[in-house]
Amino acid sequence: MPLARRTFLTALAGSAAVSCTSAAADQEDSDDPKGSADRADGTLRSRDAAAAAARRLLGRHADQLSFRPLPGAHDSFRVDGRPGSIRIAGTSPAVQLAGLRQYLKQVAHANISWTGEQLDLPGLLPAPPHALTGRANVPHRFVLNDTNDGYTGAYHDWAYWERELDVLALHGFNEVLVYVGADALYHRVLTGFGYGEQEVREWIPSPAHQPWWLLQNMAGPASGPVSAGLLAARARLGRRIADRLRELGMEPVLPGYFGTVPPGFAEHNPGAHVVQQGDWYGYRRPDWLDPRGPDFARVAAAFYRTQEEMFGPAKLYKMDLLHEGGKAGDVPVADAARGVEKALRTAHPEALWVILGWRRNPPKEIVNAVDKDRMLVVDGISDRLPTVPDRDADWGGTPYAFGSIWNFGGHTTLGANTPEWARHYDHWRTRPGGALRGTALLPEAADNNPAAFELFSELAWQDGPLDLRDWFEKWSVARYGGRDADAVAAWDVLRRTVYGTTRADGWAEGADGLFGARPALVASTAATWSPKQLRYDAAEFEDALDRLLAVRPQLRRSSAYRNDLLDVSRQALSNRSRALLPRVKDVYEAGDAAGLDRLARDWLGLMDLLERLLATDSRQLLGRWVAEARAWGSDDAERARLAYDQLSLVTVWGTRSGAEAGLHDYANREWAGLVGGLYRERWETYFAALRTALDERRPPRPIDWFALEEAWVRAPGRLLTRPTGDTYKVAVQVRERLRRA
Repeated sequence: MPLARRTFLTALAGSAAVSCTSAAADQEDSDDPKGSADRADGTLRSRDAAAAAARRLLGRHADQLSFRPLPGAHDSFRVDGRPGSIRIAGTSPAVQLAGLRQYLKQVAHANISWTGEQLDLPGLLPAPPHALTGRANVPHRFVLNDTNDGYTGAYHDWAYWERELDVLALHGFNEVLVYVGADALYHRVLTGFGYGEQEVREWIPSPAHQPWWLLQNMAGPASGPVSAGLLAARARLGRRIADRLRELGMEPVLPGYFGTVPPGFAEHNPGAHVVQQGDWYGYRRPDWLDPRGPDFARVAAAFYRTQEEMFGPAKLYKMDLLHEGGKAGDVPVADAARGVEKALRTAHPEALWVILGWRRNPPKEIVNAVDKDRMLVVDGISDRLPTVPDRDADWGGTPYAFGSIWNFGGHTTLGANTPEWARHYDHWRTRPGGALRGTALLPEAADNNPAAFELFSELAWQDGPLDLRDWFEKWSVARYGGRDADAVAAWDVLRRTVYGTTRADGWAEGADGLFGARPALVASTAATWSPKQLRYDAAEFEDALDRLLAVRPQLRRSSAYRNDLLDVSRQALSNRSRALLPRVKDVYEAGDAAGLDRLARDWLGLMDLLERLLATDSRQLLGRWVAEARAWGSDDAERARLAYDQLSLVTVWGTRSGAEAGLHDYANREWAGLVGGLYRERWETYFAALRTALDERRPPRPIDWFALEEAWVRAPGRLLTRPTGDTYKVAVQVRERLRRA
């Protein structure tokens, strides 16, 4: 077994153990996977959990922090102290960390986000000029989309998750969706209902596609069955994630059972009533076991019992019935909802059913059939549709969380509808008789848009209306470690452009770039279901790049600055694709071969510059992402299957029929390896076809894009796994190139 694989599996072998006396012991592994869960209610563990997280995040500066519990029924914190001795009190370890973040932002002018950090702290931490206090204005602060484990990365290890959970706690979230290990849970449960061990493994998709299996959209891996070793490793990681959440005083939100079964359930269990769900984009959907019957009750009981054994206790369970075209057949939806709820209550009487809010989901047949007080709707379109005045009437007073999906498929576009957050959240929350009880951060992929991440996280802790101009100015100070006129100006430009969009046009995400589109002279978007035009002024946006480059040198040293400079440079380059493509179309239609050659060189030159920019940051490397997948494989064959699983998701997505129906490039992203690899190959092929068509005075011949894409996914060539180059220097080249255009 390769050394990297042995190290990786060793890291997954047990749950983290937080020492009562030493924060460093938090890094140690336990051979007992139940170890940390057994201490879930231990006061010593809870007391040390925030200190251990602070040490992981701040290193030696954490020695100047002390944490203590703060009595109270509502989540709140208080920060005070003297230089070198900062006292933080909070109602849970996670809330204490939320207090720490406010101290870092307001007093120390430091920043930790899920992309980049700035921790240029003095040797002696400064004292707050007055006590900092905060109180959550809603009880539910939910985070992560159902699709997160696919589009963010299905193959992250414990080191990734440990930091991710620390950062989420630091930003005040208290409910985190945990899907890792659900494959092992289904495998264990279903083998008790007549299915063979390998039969179940052949039905479970590979990890990158599992979110849609859990949503009951698809089943079966395209590249071979999941291995027993992979299931075991994912179960250990899922347990470790859930344990850490409980240690921090947060709630793991686990998948609930609503009837998903493989084909043949009725044959294995005579008398069972199963509704076949048909196909979804070229995949057979899982069958649906009728929730009204005794067979459903037996499977659900086994599911919840086994789930608690594997992952420990939970209070919230995520379930969406009949997702994206599911068929109820002869089962009344209201009765099905009551059956699902009964099974959940039987296993966990105090549990909360979490369900996605998306257009007409959940339907009134569901919310009117269940105990509304034990349901939470996490709304994905609170900031998207102008026809949604509020959600109280839509769901009959069912408690809901104000949510945003600013990102679909992991697109690397900057932006969010922040004016809608400022305009509606506090108004809906304080409406007399309103049902808003939380926030729900739901981008389809995490680890992007750090300003939006922080701003949205603060909604739940905001006292009164939000002043966006003031917020972005303060963000720039903490993000880079000091006040700088150019940084303030840059972020004011971003506030007015990419972060100044509204729901008036019916969108919540920015338009993706055309470098990642299947080539066409009339291409307007890379992903089928994305905005077809920019939602802000591109020329105004480019001023942010000039301003960021002018930030004084001592504030440019952090990964936070480099991240933001890369994001803005990438967006500026990407936007130019929309200005250049109509010119390509004009010269082609005019029969101007020389003009076509010139503009094709310009287009490919911009792509090459973008590739060089992206290669300067390890987080923008497709090769690193693929290497993470390969690290989970036990032999060459499995490593190849997992790499294909990861790569196919961000390119063809799945089957040919699914790709041609619109799924291709759904998860497009401007990463090094994609831009200079598949995307460049497609456009180079297309320009050559156009040039040949002009020479031969005929229409261009059709290109089988799926065949080209599938061949590239199978053999992408050498992909960088380590960054190369200097972000600032390449960003200067970007500015100069844009000025010449």
